[in-house]
Amino acid sequence: MLNISTAQIPSSFKQALQLQKTGRLAEAEAIYKAILAIAPKLAEAHFQLGQIAQARRNTALALDHLTKAKALKPTEPAILMAEAALLASTDRETDALKSYDALINLAPKSIKPRADKALLLQRMGDFKAAEVEFKKALKLNPLDGDLYRTYLATKKLKPGDPLIATMKKAYQNPQVKGRSKTHLGFALAKAMEETGQTEKVFKYLTPANRAMAKAFPYDIAAREAEIDALIDSFQGFDFKPETKPDNSFAPIFVTGLPRSGTTLVEQIISSHPKVTAGGEMRHGLQLAYGLLQTSPTTFRPMADVKSNDIKTFATTYQDKLREQWDFDSHITDKSIQSHLIMGFLKYAIPSARIIVVRRDPRDIALSIYKNVFADGTHRYAYDLKHLARYIKASDKIIDFWREKWPECFHQINYEDLVSDPDSQIRNLIAAAGLDWDDACLDYSSNDRQVKTLSIHQVRQLIYTSSTRNWEKYRDDMQPFLDEWGDADVAG
Repeated sequence: MLNISTAQIPSSFKQALQLQKTGRLAEAEAIYKAILAIAPKLAEAHFQLGQIAQARRNTALALDHLTKAKALKPTEPAILMAEAALLASTDRETDALKSYDALINLAPKSIKPRADKALLLQRMGDFKAAEVEFKKALKLNPLDGDLYRTYLATKKLKPGDPLIATMKKAYQNPQVKGRSKTHLGFALAKAMEETGQTEKVFKYLTPANRAMAKAFPYDIAAREAEIDALIDSFQGFDFKPETKPDNSFAPIFVTGLPRSGTTLVEQIISSHPKVTAGGEMRHGLQLAYGLLQTSPTTFRPMADVKSNDIKTFATTYQDKLREQWDFDSHITDKSIQSHLIMGFLKYAIPSARIIVVRRDPRDIALSIYKNVFADGTHRYAYDLKHLARYIKASDKIIDFWREKWPECFHQINYEDLVSDPDSQIRNLIAAAGLDWDDACLDYSSNDRQVKTLSIHQVRQLIYTSSTRNWEKYRDDMQPFLDEWGDADVAG
């Protein structure tokens, strides 16, 4: 252990912060531990160790350090905020809500803890309680566009709702600009659609998406090159598994494009009593890319990957899931990028089941274009031409796997699911390797926390109103349609 004197604590702490900022976590960790050896009541050191543990996805250790930091400084907002966010991410919702309440009591006029609490309540499906918190937050800041957009994610407005006039007034206010106006534009577009004013939807959507595209530019050509390189990597390889399925670990991958219905499908499967819902976990793709990728758009041939590396991949993937979740053998992994490597996944984990969800690309594009994603993610989403090329690229590699190894995945079409749910759900459960259970038909009662844009839809019974929705906006969707051209729209 490093030797640090009491007099050196301030300078050493500053050094550790800089190391941590530049990603040198092990060195920073060593300094914080050395500091705690002589100053065990320094809450800030425990807090930063918690941040490092969280960056390493070691949630148990992160929570341990945050708990110690909180015991030393029970009213420190940064500690409470980090603790609440971590508890929420690990599905300890009740404890997270208590932390948010503590923050709100400390600073009743602060918007963020109230908004974060409302968002968690939405994820839990308690939309009425979330609405109460959002209204309190909006009362504190009636010009916050992000608040309106997030609030309306689980609320449908009716014609004449006074909130629409309030939002329009805020949209015209010169004080509302930048990010806030962009998010308000998305909120107003949703309100226009819900109240039947379809001709006004893109009036707000177009400038909002342009602003997002400017803030988060995207290189669609690089994505296309990445797909082509992956296909080249997998070409010519015999993907017949070398090992027999180990049914003690049988993950169920649910994959497809955003807004295609993957969250709904995971909700249905995870309603089965023998299945744990894992949500969007990126471990599989990250581990596979770490094994295969040599540059952003180049991958080494699959034939060059050693058998031991494949075994290590499978073991490490399972270990990461079991660190995060307590489950028997079946857990869903709704990482939407998994379709890129689904043959690799099935080869490495023969017991895995892979479900690919397909939907009319025009409806996918429209739904994506109407939504906002976490900053810096899904950058292609804010340009209709980019959306057409992105979906085509994804279809290309799905078609590759269909030709290369059609038995490695089961495809379900969103349109078929909503038009004939009973038979489609039964086929889906069988494809997931599960015996039938009637609970899967009652998926809307599944009380798991939902962390995607489908936060509201999966709490509802299946409906068909979202199919062929793009036709209402044919003229506005023309950039997408032109770029899509004559390509097939069938799944």
